Amino acid sequence: MNILQHLPVLTIVIPLFSTVIIPIVGRVNRLACWIIATVATFFSFLSSLYLLHTVETVGKISYRLGGWAPPWGIEYAIDSLNGFVLCVISFIAFIVCFYARKSVDLEIVGSKKSAFYSIFMLFVTGIMGMVITGDIFNMYVFLEITSIAGYTLIACGKSRGALMASYNYLIFGTIAGTFILIGIGHIYMATGTLNIADLRERLPASYHSTVVLTAFAFFTVGFCLKIALFPLHVWLPKAYGYAPSVVSALMAAVGTKVGVYAMLRVMFGVFRIEFDMEVVPVTKILLVVSSVAIIVGSVLAIAQTRIKWMLAYSSIGQIGYIVLGATLANHIAMTGSVVHILNHALMKASLFMIVGCLVYKIGLEDISEFKGLGKRMPFTMAAFTISGLSMVGVPLTVGFVSKWHIAIGALDAGMWYFVPVLIISSLLTAIYFWRIIEKIYFHNQPLDRKEVKERRKPDAAKWTGDEKRLTDQKWQMTEGRRLMPQGRRSGAPDRRDGEDRRKITDGHWHIAEKLMPDGTWETITKDRRESDERRTLKYRRLNLRGKRLSDSAPATFKRDEAPWSMLGPTLAASIMCIGFGIGAKYPVSIAEKAASLLLERSWLDILR
Repeated sequence: MNILQHLPVLTIVIPLFSTVIIPIVGRVNRLACWIIATVATFFSFLSSLYLLHTVETVGKISYRLGGWAPPWGIEYAIDSLNGFVLCVISFIAFIVCFYARKSVDLEIVGSKKSAFYSIFMLFVTGIMGMVITGDIFNMYVFLEITSIAGYTLIACGKSRGALMASYNYLIFGTIAGTFILIGIGHIYMATGTLNIADLRERLPASYHSTVVLTAFAFFTVGFCLKIALFPLHVWLPKAYGYAPSVVSALMAAVGTKVGVYAMLRVMFGVFRIEFDMEVVPVTKILLVVSSVAIIVGSVLAIAQTRIKWMLAYSSIGQIGYIVLGATLANHIAMTGSVVHILNHALMKASLFMIVGCLVYKIGLEDISEFKGLGKRMPFTMAAFTISGLSMVGVPLTVGFVSKWHIAIGALDAGMWYFVPVLIISSLLTAIYFWRIIEKIYFHNQPLDRKEVKERRKPDAAKWTGDEKRLTDQKWQMTEGRRLMPQGRRSGAPDRRDGEDRRKITDGHWHIAEKLMPDGTWETITKDRRESDERRTLKYRRLNLRGKRLSDSAPATFKRDEAPWSMLGPTLAASIMCIGFGIGAKYPVSIAEKAASLLLERSWLDILR
């Protein structure tokens, strides 16, 4: 038996089996959970590359499950479009999983780590299954698997906001899934088949049927909810903002992109281009909606003070780019839309992994506290600068490649008025990224006394994003840290726990445990000698308390990077933002074939 013939199904089965194996192995060794997840995602990435190479050299791949011929049996079909998307999501899943070990150790409670990796792999299985399947109902099944896993991963965040964000996503995701399922039911009533290729051939004869029109309406609304297209985006900022850093990186990079792929596959692969433009002119509606999404997403990103929320609102605008390029409905713009799936996945994965590095080392997400980080974390901030410039669309970066194709496609379609939308959005993107770059490179001093005094006001206190007004002057909270006056202890909000976790003597810290971003403590040493890590923590704590700023200021300039297991994948993703910007020929050539596939017109148009 040639195992290569079964790679289409093994690409899904291996991650699926890992979801079962990880909890069992985790009872013996928790590190093995991360190893199994990393190996499984790496295998999926290699198999995806092989499948894409086979499609490019041989042609479309059709794998029949159980030996049943389509349309009666379930088919895994791979062409230029989903082969390209499959490689993108499997690569992002691999680098995020490789990156995850230290971040998960920090942000996930130890007893839940094995369950976290299991759900993580279930999410990966779902998104890859959505892409590779050739059956529209099977696509819905994988969509629900992805959604359920996504709700759980978001809820793994330690703040109360994570639970509410997960609940909101659950509500909107359920509505979207219901709409999509109703659309599938209607389309099955009209055609009697669920195979995507078979639907493509049977639907043209029923284009004006009320049942088909109703199905298309349900599909459109359902997928717009899933991809968080403005104004149906309200679930996305909280989901990305409160989720653990690893979850934000994975979901922002590939979660919505797979939803966009499913939308394009149904809108242009099942219903065909002539239906979208002539029978139901949905492309005209989506052109306006996506243009508004591009501008509004950028404006809302400027208004944010926390970096995760800024990146979340930025994603809303970037989704608008993909939809705009697709609904321009010409070959050049569609190419830009497809290649932007890769480009945005690289950029957003890099940016959210950078946020994870910041959370791991300094525990901060507030943009105003990033002063001087260019010298303290030079490699991390260099990666941020590259990814930020890519988001702006600076030439020689991946962002420029896709924006250029969409702009040329708009001119080619005679819709020049969409080009200013792209330009304005790029300028707005430059604004909210430049304010961070300016702080990290051109502000070399820590917070001054006036800023610290303002932050210590009870009304400005925060508990990991959940804003509270505090009347008790004995408690102050800043980004999840509980700060007490000199001589008082801190620990859980319930001060009756009796645990004296730290001691304060003359404004100095006797460090016996390591401060974690969620306010918990992890024992590192009881030796009172001043190690580099202890000096860094001392600077951070004294700075936040507003004491001895001048004595601790030199620590600002000490390099303090995240571990290389986190920094390596982050740098790799950011470097690829330039690599694919300069060497864009190969991904663009695949995107061109995918665009031709989506824009292929039916026999009805040929007869005309």
